[in-house]
Amino acid sequence: MKKFKLTYKPYGESAILIEWPTEISEKIIQDIVAFEKKLAKQQEIVDTIIAYNSLTVKYRNLNNYSEHYKYRDAFERTVAKLKELYAMKSEKVDQKQKIWQVPVCYDLTFGLDLEEIAREKKLSVEEVIRLHSEHSYLIYFLGFQPGFLYLGGLNSKIHMPRRANPRLRVAKGSVGIGGEQTGVYPQESAGGWNLIGRSPINFFDIEKPQPCFAKAGDRVQFVPVDLDVFHEIEDSVNNGVYKIKSL
Repeated sequence: MKKFKLTYKPYGESAILIEWPTEISEKIIQDIVAFEKKLAKQQEIVDTIIAYNSLTVKYRNLNNYSEHYKYRDAFERTVAKLKELYAMKSEKVDQKQKIWQVPVCYDLTFGLDLEEIAREKKLSVEEVIRLHSEHSYLIYFLGFQPGFLYLGGLNSKIHMPRRANPRLRVAKGSVGIGGEQTGVYPQESAGGWNLIGRSPINFFDIEKPQPCFAKAGDRVQFVPVDLDVFHEIEDSVNNGVYKIKSL
């Protein structure tokens, strides 16, 4: 995989911010994920946070240096180690992606803005659904809300500006389109995206060892289901027996 020119900056007293070129790119996010996996074996690292073109690395002991020159020395040594790790060849297993099959009901009961999008784009409702569900989406990172997946790859034919007047209440699991992005609201909240459906599954469960089933670098495939199947899956989720499928 191509190596990028990275910048390394102090981020508070216990973290380092590593930045890639400022663009949204599948190759960049794959490179970030591969680097993060290398860092997972470093005992002094307590957490990593992925964004579109950056990786924040939080350390256990970097903030133990109270004097400025000692901190700068520790920072420079740590950056040198990071550069050495980045230059190392990634294992092939690092590039393996999971494709999570996320059920979505596009019934107009949930897809409150489906007809408006279809009119605006001069498409049928069925065409909007097909364009939204026929390809998988790359997960760039998780944020905004716990379990909110930032997805890339929405077909340009169904790009739709966010609503001028956001809704005060958007139901948990609602699937929406906002500009060039699509995503799922993991909890009930206010929101300004155009709603096209709803998923019955949980995207974040604090009781589980891994609260969100997906991670940056994985992919999501939306699978259309009808209302009956939606409620069947919803019951399975509520009873704690539903298991999301992946390829």
